[in-house]
Amino acid sequence: MSNELKNFGVVILAAGQGKRLNCADLPKVLYKINERPIISYILEELIRGGLAKSQICLVVGFRAEMVKAEFGPDYIYARQTECLGTAHAALAGAKALPADFNNFLVLNGDDSAFYKFNSLNELIEMHLENNNDLSLLTCEQDDPQGLGRIVRGQDGRIIKIVEKENMTPELEQFKEINTGTLCFKKDWFLDHYPNLKPFNQVKGEYGLPSFIEEALMTGSRLGAVKLENSSEWFGINTPEQLAEADRRKRS
Repeated sequence: MSNELKNFGVVILAAGQGKRLNCADLPKVLYKINERPIISYILEELIRGGLAKSQICLVVGFRAEMVKAEFGPDYIYARQTECLGTAHAALAGAKALPADFNNFLVLNGDDSAFYKFNSLNELIEMHLENNNDLSLLTCEQDDPQGLGRIVRGQDGRIIKIVEKENMTPELEQFKEINTGTLCFKKDWFLDHYPNLKPFNQVKGEYGLPSFIEEALMTGSRLGAVKLENSSEWFGINTPEQLAEADRRKRS
């Protein structure tokens, strides 16, 4: 492990139920592709890259005991007690990391099965070298229908993130999306979390993309790395996507 990664944490969001995958009794990250739990692939990749299990926090919720039984006691576990969005889940993970961890990576347990450590490490290195408050992993999608978009200025810097709910025909031309994989300076994350506004006022849910808006509004240090191979980001939200992920892992 490099010295840079010694005080670096990873928070993996693994609290979801996955109702759309048609099995009401299993945590989403334990659904199997090529006979292995979805989340096992990113855990293996992180360990292969040199991270220790004691640096990785799994944020669990639905049937938490099943996730803990599957992966054992060497990981850090944090409990999301209420379903209040991805930012709320990441907060639980950030608080569970060791006090001397200054930066951390947030991954979604259900869309990270195809990531290569080199791609993630490029984001981590850029984040640390530039002393960023927040860094995000983006990718180009040929058909980003139903996904939020990244808008850059003429100098290449991010000037806006537009969620799918606010999409306009003019913005449809942009093909770069936010993967939801983010690097944070921990103190900045904790300091700015109270400033977030819920994206769902009725349910009081807080989303990770709100941190990007917060960084832009406050002039914080923000950076981005674009995935060279966009197929590494693959969300598994439907039975069809689960079947496609299974096919890809078997090929």
